[in-house]
Amino acid sequence: MKLSKRVVDGLEPNSSDYFVWDSDMPGFGIRVLPSGRKSYLIQYRDIGRRTRRKIIGRHGTVTADDARKHARILLAEISQGGNPAEDLIRRRGAATLEELSVRFLSDYAPAHCKPKTVDDYERSIRLMINPVMGTSKVEEISRRHAAELLHKNQHRPYSANRAFAVLSVMMNQAEVWGLRDDGTNPCRHVKKYKEHKRERFLTTEELERLGTTLAKIEAAGSDFQSAINCIRLLILTGCRLGEIQTLKWEYIRGNSIWLPDSKTGAKRVYLGDAALEVLAGINPVPDNPYVISGYVPGTYLNDLQKPWRYIRAEAGLDDLRIHDLRHSFASVAVSMGESLPIIGKLLGHTNIQTTSRYAHLADNPIEMAAQRISNQLAVALTKKA
Repeated sequence: MKLSKRVVDGLEPNSSDYFVWDSDMPGFGIRVLPSGRKSYLIQYRDIGRRTRRKIIGRHGTVTADDARKHARILLAEISQGGNPAEDLIRRRGAATLEELSVRFLSDYAPAHCKPKTVDDYERSIRLMINPVMGTSKVEEISRRHAAELLHKNQHRPYSANRAFAVLSVMMNQAEVWGLRDDGTNPCRHVKKYKEHKRERFLTTEELERLGTTLAKIEAAGSDFQSAINCIRLLILTGCRLGEIQTLKWEYIRGNSIWLPDSKTGAKRVYLGDAALEVLAGINPVPDNPYVISGYVPGTYLNDLQKPWRYIRAEAGLDDLRIHDLRHSFASVAVSMGESLPIIGKLLGHTNIQTTSRYAHLADNPIEMAAQRISNQLAVALTKKA
């Protein structure tokens, strides 16, 4: 018979469940349980000729007409090779983003990223990504989720962009592992926050002020000696913080530091006399391989922020970041007329475009040279016979 509200309302429960199939739409029917509960469903054969059923909804919650419309859509999908019952089973067993993140951090990140990057990934996932979409199924994560991640962290745009980039990598890897269809990364076409590269360089006067402050604190005999040594080496070498923090005595050979690993791989750091003098003034700590020794025996100083905040406050340089010391090394090199390839080699850049951010700093010495030449020519032009 054709299923309608009147027909379905008149179906009485038996001692066991039974089905009533619609006469107008093969595969569409209703199941009546002994409890009296009635549910609309479709029945079909999958590609393996197995009989499959997919519940549409409970009578009373779903009308007979709505159930019929839904059944027509599902049966049309099946005729094109779809399998809604199997899709439901797969979705119920699909991994959540939180489960993906565990696999991502254990199987993917350690094999493809440096330990510092793995730590940054873990922090972004734990603090920013999982709280927004950790319980969502991986295959159901959409652009809406990606946009929401950025929006919920709009008060910290730089961190939001970093977390967004981590999510994008995770979604790409989910495709590799077969957890999402190819080419479905939800981060595509979602616009990140605009970032303004900060360029802060120490002037000669500020550099003198910082040097005086370091000497003053050192003379007072504070607990910041390791931090002072680290800051001086950062200024004199242009190295990244992590490269000096984890520097071991065995890496120093002659007038060079041979780092077995860095952000850009193995790296040689050339040491000037001033840097060698700083190293010579550091007394190695017994049973500690690190130049910048920490408070715990055998470790390096892993937290420079507390002493740095104190030192820069004493020097009146509250807006100065530790990484600005590296920028200052580059700015002095440019002002002295060193070429960008040479500066890139000193800083350990693998791409000249990374070094080119300092190119505009060469304008000042060029302007000064133009002024000197112009003045000299002017003297000749105005010289009286």
